[in-house]
This record gives sequence, structure tokens and C-alpha cells, in this order.
Amino acid sequence: MGMATAKHVLKRILMMLAGYLVAVLVGLIAVVAIYAALSSLPGAPEYFDAMGVTPIAVLLVPPLGMFVYFLTVVVTALQTLIFALIAELFALRNFLLHMFFGAAAAAGGFFLLWPSAPGDMDPERWADIGIIAGAGVVAGFVYWLIAGRDAGFRRPISER
Repeated sequence: MGMATAKHVLKRILMMLAGYLVAVLVGLIAVVAIYAALSSLPGAPEYFDAMGVTPIAVLLVPPLGMFVYFLTVVVTALQTLIFALIAELFALRNFLLHMFFGAAAAAGGFFLLWPSAPGDMDPERWADIGIIAGAGVVAGFVYWLIAGRDAGFRRPISER
């Protein structure tokens, strides 16, 4: 492996990391936005309103915000790493695929926090899963914008 190839792989790894960290932040914002939008619908569960107010508390208490961010990283990092490596190894650059990966990673993180959610046939749990996966779609798109469009550990021919 030449120096240029090593430099390219290091650049890709840094782009993956930056894309992931920004995507987590945007995904958390998307969760709040989706809950806030859905709380205005008739018949929305009461706790949807709380999910729209909670971020204000997170902003006013920065350690709480850092905890939520860190917890999200912990529960989504492994599946995101797997998806990112698949995308890099096969140079998968399709934005829809990255959005699907984002939804799957977010839902996987939700199931790590709430393992009984799929078996809990409460419609509110299914709504939560859908909202989290929807935020994952947004996060996957943000990741694609930062790192996914140029996915691939092999250098493009123009760089060689």
C-alpha cells in the first residue's frame, strides 16, 4: 500500500467519523422536530408534547445534552460502523442506501435501549420506533452528504 493510498484511507476514516458525529447531532434534532410536529395531531399521546419541551432542558443543562449525545453514540456506533465499512469497502454511494442504513442504525439503537419494544404491542411503541427510524433517515442523509457521496477506500482513478 503506497503512501497516497494510506493517506486516502485515513482521509476516508476521518470523513466517516466526522459524518457520523454530525449525523448523530442532526438525528437528535430530527427526533425532537418529528415529535413536536406529531404532537399537534389530534389523538397524539400526551408524552409527545413533553418530547418537544425536553430539548429546552437539554440546552439549559449542557451535561444532560452531552449525556444524551454520548448515549446515542454508544447505542448506534457499532451498527453504524458496520454499515459505513460496507459502504466504504464496496464504494456504495447511493443516498437512499445511506438513508436506509441510518434508519436501521437508529432503530437498532432504540432496541438496545428498549429491548422489549417490538413485543410490546402498544401502538405508542411502534410510533416511537417509526419516529426514531425517521430521524435515522435524516441522519443517514446527512452522513451521505458528508462522507457517503465519496465512499470507497480505493482511490478514484483521477487521484492515482
